[in-house]
Order: sequence, then structure tokens, then C-alpha cells
Amino acid sequence: MATPEWATLTSDDLVTGEAVALDLPPASLGVRLASGLVDVLATVALLLTVIFTFFVAALRADGALAHVAFVGTMVVVFLVYPTTIETLSRGKSLGKWAFGLRTVRDDAGPISFQHAFVRALVGFVEIYATGGAPAFFSAMMSSRGKRLGDYAAGTYVVRERIRLRLEQPPLMPPELAVWARAADVAALPTGLALAVRQFLARLPGLDPASRTSVGTNLAQQVSSYVAPPPPPGTPPETFLAAVVATRRERDQARLGRERAFRERLTARRG
Repeated sequence: MATPEWATLTSDDLVTGEAVALDLPPASLGVRLASGLVDVLATVALLLTVIFTFFVAALRADGALAHVAFVGTMVVVFLVYPTTIETLSRGKSLGKWAFGLRTVRDDAGPISFQHAFVRALVGFVEIYATGGAPAFFSAMMSSRGKRLGDYAAGTYVVRERIRLRLEQPPLMPPELAVWARAADVAALPTGLALAVRQFLARLPGLDPASRTSVGTNLAQQVSSYVAPPPPPGTPPETFLAAVVATRRERDQARLGRERAFRERLTARRG
């Protein structure tokens, strides 16, 4: 039985809280290296700046204070700086920002302070203390491009700047038009909405078994955002098409009202 690629969870799928696989491609080794080089250069520049500042301040002090300044420099540059940057930016460093990358948890959620700290701690050993060889070979052997810090923290670097292609949105099924007008249909989470759109776009190429199993699974997830349920016996794909179509119609109507309201305000001020 043929199974559509988007219906199978693989090691390179990100899974949302709604258990929908999102095909966000992992960062390639080349992009990871380029991003890492930018981060290393930024770290070295910061290291030189902090060393100069600390040691100028400790010129007239004794050797003990100079030692404390050296240890403080290492802690600030290699632990505090990367941990703070990745925590506040929710997974981005200077290099990742430049190349459109982001660090996420293995379950696709945003990283926390703990994840950023572990990555920075292990990163000091695998990148700076050993010349980057462990990080390079780890990323090269991993299908996700994970360095040792990613394994320790349970994280994963993905590309954000990807081109998303969506087929034409489905039309409202005539048999559900009356039900859809009266139904309360909440906005679907982004991941779930994309999965439904992809499923509906690929219906003609699905075998009956996959069509039934995947459609039923998606319909069960979508049903928690819809009240009342569709008429008994409604096929899952028909129900899903009606939900997507009515959400699109209502969103377009809302945007139209907001645009008209702004135009009226602008006209009155003019």
C-alpha cells in the first residue's frame, strides 16, 4: 500500500503539538559551517574585547586578580554570551540569523535557557577547546546535522527561510454549505491547517486506504475546533474541505471589514 510521504513521520519531520508532521528541512552541513564560522568570528572578537577590558583594569592589581579576570573572561565569552543570545532570540545566534537558521527542540518547540546553556557548555569543548573537529564529524555523520551539543541538549537546527508551496484552496462542498454557515469554526493551528491543505491537494493521488486513515485522523483533530459536528455520514475529506473553505471565507470577510473601517477613518481625517 502506497503511503504519502507527508503522512509518515521520519527522523527529519518536526511534529507540532497537534501531532502533525511539518516538513521543515534540516540545515545542511555547509550552511551549518558557514553559520558556525560567523559565530566563531563574533566570539573571538568579543573575547579580544573582553580580555583587553579586563586586563587593562587589572594592570595594577596582583596576579590573583588577573587570574580571576581571565576566568571571568572565559565564562562571559563562552557561556554567558551564547546562552543569553540563544535564549532571548529563541534559538538564534548571529550566524543563524545571517543564514536563516534556528535551533529548536527535537519536538520542534522553542528552546529554553537550559537547552542554550547545555549547547554552549558542550560547544566550548567541541568547537573551541578541540578546534571544532568533534562538532564537524558529529554534524557530518548525523542525518540532521547535529553536533554533540545538540545531542546533549536535545536540539536540532532547521532552516526557516524555505519556500512554502500551497495548492489552490478547496471550494465549499455544496452539501455542507448550510451547515458551515451556522457552524462555529475556530481558527486552526498553523501546522494542522497546513496538513489539511496538503491532504486535500493530494487526494487524487491517494489510494483508498491512505485516504481513509489520514482523512479520519485529520478530521478527528479538526473536530475539536468545530461545533456542532457535521451531519452524520459526512466523509472526512468533505468535512475538512468545508472547514477550510468557511475559515477562508470568514477571514476574507473580516479583513474586508477591517480594510473598509480603516478607509472610513482615513476619509474622515482627510
